[in-house]
Amino acid sequence: MHAPLTSRRLDPASWPMMVLFVAIHLACFGAIVTGVSWGDFALCVALYAVRMFGVTAGYHRYFAHRAYKTGRVMQFLLACLAQSSLQSGALWWAAKHRDHHKYSDTPLDAHSPRQYGFWFSHMGWIFNRQAQQADYARIPEFTQYPELRFIDRYHWIPGTVLGLSVFALGGWSALVVGFFWSTVLLWHGTFCINSLVHVFGRQRYLTGDDSRNNWLFALLSLGEGWHNNHHYYMASARQGFRWWEVDITYYLLLGLKSAGLVWDLRDPPAHVLAGERQVSQEMKDRIAALLAHSFSADRIVKRMQKRWAELNPGQSFDDWRARWQEQLAHGREQIAHLIHPELPSLDQLYRRARKQFARTPALEEIVARAREMLAQSVMMRLEAVPVR
Repeated sequence: MHAPLTSRRLDPASWPMMVLFVAIHLACFGAIVTGVSWGDFALCVALYAVRMFGVTAGYHRYFAHRAYKTGRVMQFLLACLAQSSLQSGALWWAAKHRDHHKYSDTPLDAHSPRQYGFWFSHMGWIFNRQAQQADYARIPEFTQYPELRFIDRYHWIPGTVLGLSVFALGGWSALVVGFFWSTVLLWHGTFCINSLVHVFGRQRYLTGDDSRNNWLFALLSLGEGWHNNHHYYMASARQGFRWWEVDITYYLLLGLKSAGLVWDLRDPPAHVLAGERQVSQEMKDRIAALLAHSFSADRIVKRMQKRWAELNPGQSFDDWRARWQEQLAHGREQIAHLIHPELPSLDQLYRRARKQFARTPALEEIVARAREMLAQSVMMRLEAVPVR
């Protein structure tokens, strides 16, 4: 069962993982002792690029979204390549990511910067037991394969084998610069999609969340930075919807398709590219709720209380509470005219909506609904005020 996080505290059981996480970061400073050669640096770049492809083409576009098809051997190799990034098992990653799309930027999204702040969404959630929980029932098409269940359970094997191989072939400097540097860069390059790309960038499509398109992170992540495109139509193997939106992972998948290793790459249809998907009522309500939540109902109630005190000097807070309870006793509709003047105007709501969400003909309807929701929140707080 999914629920908002009750605490952002670190799970004591995750301390071994956290120690390893910190140790790999600190190991990067070993380059001061081992030195850095051009060959080590080239190895770092190569391992970053190859494993980032594993993350984007394997973890994300194949296991999480089924954006293309491949054979059983190739899917196992994709899982191993993805897991060489040391970002847990492919089945866990896919199940967790499907939750992210279903609940994106709501309290049920474990790594939403809107809900839980930058640092927690970037990497703190990795060490939180509740945030780490994944529902494997979300990926029944993959859990049927015993080899995928095995490699998911022992997810550390591919990364460990890669690290030992690098050390055996290149020694300490190759391990530190080639493997540890690329691993840390790969981690944060991936984590930034959860954190920064839900904050910085532009929205082309209305998705009901904070996903953005960011060209810089698209380059660093081989195409994942076209995140608003992806959230608008997650089934696509291509995330750079325009010709100028560089999507290296997609180009490499086209190469694998030519070699017969993958097939049925799914592209966004014309109506998706044009942004003509109809906005469902559920989506409108979700966006309206996000917009309404961006204004504080508690602050509005306090402002009403302050104004009452200014207009009625000498009267107590109990008098204020009694007045609202009396008004409420005459019916919710009768009190609406007293609440609405205290709310932000439709113009204020519309301006904020334009900043938060992409343009859509449905935006005016969403803004009106958000104002109704905000009024209802204020009403609920007034109803809950006790009278002595």
